[in-house]
Amino acid sequence: MSSLSCTLADSATMLRRNLRHMLRYPSMTVLLAGMPVVFLLLFVYVFGGTLGAGIGSGGGRGEYIVYVMPGILLMTVAAVAQGTAISVAMDMTEGIISRFRTMSISRASVLTGHVVGSLIQTMITLTIVIAVALLVGFRSDATPVEWLAAIGVIAMIAFAVIWLSVALGLVSKTVESASNLPMPLTLLPFLGSGFVPTDSMPTALRWFAEYQPFTPVMETLRGLLTGSEIGNSALQTATWSAGIAFLSYLWARKLYNRDPAAR
Repeated sequence: MSSLSCTLADSATMLRRNLRHMLRYPSMTVLLAGMPVVFLLLFVYVFGGTLGAGIGSGGGRGEYIVYVMPGILLMTVAAVAQGTAISVAMDMTEGIISRFRTMSISRASVLTGHVVGSLIQTMITLTIVIAVALLVGFRSDATPVEWLAAIGVIAMIAFAVIWLSVALGLVSKTVESASNLPMPLTLLPFLGSGFVPTDSMPTALRWFAEYQPFTPVMETLRGLLTGSEIGNSALQTATWSAGIAFLSYLWARKLYNRDPAAR
């Protein structure tokens, strides 16, 4: 069997391991969807009437829920990333990784299993959040092709954020610190165009909001879901996603291959 075949077979085994953990604890997936759902209901029913009136003529809760959905979707991605960091840190601190190091398996397969498993969990969690959004009035003008493009955009940024969370889990010395390190990711939709337009912000905050990585992702998703122009935000999204994924992968690989005694 070739080296590539061994890597793929070992990665599939590690993926099954992570999927079994997910099936054994389905409440974790529901819990990860809980925070985005709470924020969705909060912003739609508490702030939606006022904020919706400020984003366009005749706007209200119905218009605002369409506006806010990209931010809610990225909050969901960030929530799953936090769970990924915790899972990786648990593996590193409980000794299972040391056991894997002594076995004749591909070293890349352990991280690959976490990444693909987390990507699947992200898509399941996003499905739950979108289902709740549909129940509370979310409607989209997107065509099937635009929906597929939106799914691709979410998968692209989720893949990048998951690799970052894997690296954060590896660099953490405890599970508790692993749960805290990815938390700033959940704030980025608030510090971008997730809930209000960036032109309503003070100058310094607006500068940060317009140039942070989540804003072009949200603008791309918003354009796809509403059938409007997305400008160059799609190119910025692809650039940010590729850059974050590549650098996070290199960082995670370096951390995973280091001497265990250095932890």
